[in-house]
Amino acid sequence: MARWFRRPPRVLVLGVDCASPELVFEQFADCLPNLSRLRASGTWGELESCIPCITVPAWSSMFTSRDPGVLGCYGFRNRADSSYNHMVTADSRTIRHPRVWDWAGRAGRTCVLIGVPQTYPPQPVNGLLVTDFLTPGTDSAFTYPAVFKQEVLKLAPDYPFDVRDFRTSDKTRLLRQLFDLAEQQHRLVRHCLTTQPWDLFIYVNIGVDRLHHGFWRFHDPRHRFYQPGSPFASAVRDYYQMCDAQIGELVSLAGDDVIVLVVSDHGVTRMDGGICINEWLWRSGWLALKSPPPAENLLRFEEADVDWSRTRAWASGGYYGRVFLNVEGREPQGLVPAHHYESVRAELAEALASIPGPNGARLDTQVFKPQTIYRQVNGVAPDLMVYFGGLHWRAVGSLGHGRHYTLENDTGPDDANHAVNGLFILYDPRRTGSGRSPRRHLMDIAPTLLDRLGLRPPADWQGHII
Repeated sequence: MARWFRRPPRVLVLGVDCASPELVFEQFADCLPNLSRLRASGTWGELESCIPCITVPAWSSMFTSRDPGVLGCYGFRNRADSSYNHMVTADSRTIRHPRVWDWAGRAGRTCVLIGVPQTYPPQPVNGLLVTDFLTPGTDSAFTYPAVFKQEVLKLAPDYPFDVRDFRTSDKTRLLRQLFDLAEQQHRLVRHCLTTQPWDLFIYVNIGVDRLHHGFWRFHDPRHRFYQPGSPFASAVRDYYQMCDAQIGELVSLAGDDVIVLVVSDHGVTRMDGGICINEWLWRSGWLALKSPPPAENLLRFEEADVDWSRTRAWASGGYYGRVFLNVEGREPQGLVPAHHYESVRAELAEALASIPGPNGARLDTQVFKPQTIYRQVNGVAPDLMVYFGGLHWRAVGSLGHGRHYTLENDTGPDDANHAVNGLFILYDPRRTGSGRSPRRHLMDIAPTLLDRLGLRPPADWQGHII
């Protein structure tokens, strides 16, 4: 028996935001040798995301083994109270439950975290932290301990946390910035991997998500705006190959005794267009405006002159729809009687599910009630959550489109939406993997990590050990 098997186990987690199981396991498998090698000796498969299947709250749900209702986090921005316009950004302070590195740190394990969503502003860890894409810039406090910021800036004076303005028509600039983002972050990860002590190392690459939103039309022949022969036709494949090479280098540097987990928080699918949800609510009599929306210029919902005294429902746009009822005794000018809440909610849910696409046919839309999908419902949750058209259609919150759908995104060019299934590849040198696994859930990741570290997961976690 090799002597290194008697060392305390270490785990390297390489997160790839939005990485697609269809691309990694099928379409690109032959040109991703490092990921394929991990699969050959490991356990791998699809990883069902949380609802909603978006970056925030998915990574926090993954690392707390708690669903978004328990976390009280339903997206990047959440209602702070029952007023109409008080929204707050969901950052590290939003998550009140210990995450997997907190549990590991309490047990004396040293953790290094780089780019993990919802770690800005930095909170104390037993080890080292460099914050995520929510970080405003290098002028901010973005490390724990604070002094480590100087070491980061020596390696990368303009260290990037994200690609800003990724919804752009300047694809040449965007692609260059995406590769630069990956290279500069990889330089830091490589440095920390080899110079810092660690038992649990987690790095999340946000670039693949931005790549999909910017370049999916050039990759997917089924996309409405597919452009065959485009100079960007290979952009998605090239970026995945670059990520595979970086993963291979990091796994090699970590050492042959290290357990490796490659994981994504959700997948990707083409975007066909958007359902103008507030426009539909207005046209259907649920939302009242003091004056009609402009016919030519789009109006952000936050700027609309809403007549709250006659409004029964309004919505927030995004990759999924969040719909709120104006409830008597809850909202300041609530109109829906509290004793009619469930019947009105059911009526609206049925109507939302029946919204047609451009050709008049009913879309494959799913409408969720938080109380039926979450263990608890904390914070100010939406009354209804909507996946339009099998997630091929996003929810558009602005007004003035002149109809209930649009083929263009109101916040800038965007080619892709998120898909329910992400992926995982678990390679453990101490044991032979089981090959392709039945689909697991994102909340299974945290208990699996503690188990591989030789620690017992908390009994009330919602996930199960892989």
